[in-house]
Amino acid sequence: MTDITQLILDDHETFRREFAALDDTGEPEQLREIWEPLAVLLEVHAAAEEAIFYPQLLRRGADAEDETLDAIGDHNDIRDGVREAARHPIGSPPWWDAVRHARVANSRHMAEEEDDALSDFRRNTPLGVRVDLGHQFLKFKTDHSEAQDVDTDDKDPQGYVSAVEAEISAGGKQESLGIGSLKGR
Repeated sequence: MTDITQLILDDHETFRREFAALDDTGEPEQLREIWEPLAVLLEVHAAAEEAIFYPQLLRRGADAEDETLDAIGDHNDIRDGVREAARHPIGSPPWWDAVRHARVANSRHMAEEEDDALSDFRRNTPLGVRVDLGHQFLKFKTDHSEAQDVDTDDKDPQGYVSAVEAEISAGGKQESLGIGSLKGR
């Protein structure tokens, strides 16, 4: 099934598994083989959530604004860790520190998202809508599989929410909230 909430949970399981795999090796080449695809998935997942999931949560969720503000802040923290890791040789102590930063931020984000945003969304969104969004989520991830054309800059959480709420107020459709319209916010 392509329910967007399940697809997000599936990515979360991949994150947990791949971060754990980093703990099992100390060889730089093995670390690179694990980290590079993981770093890309972290970036693409965050961008897909920002383009597809969170605009819809803001339309449907009871505590959606606070959940979204928190999630965008978490995405920024994860991006910061990924960017910092890229500045250091893989396997070096500063690289491990940066990876830990990304891991801790991601673990916190996943827990909050699973306990709040995803359960709120499941309660307030019909399965058919979640499946349609799941197709969009998969398409986004496929179209940006190597993080091409993905805005990896930090976003102002309040600016993001304000832009989505303005689109909602204007009666816009979710499809018009592509990644381009939210860049730099």
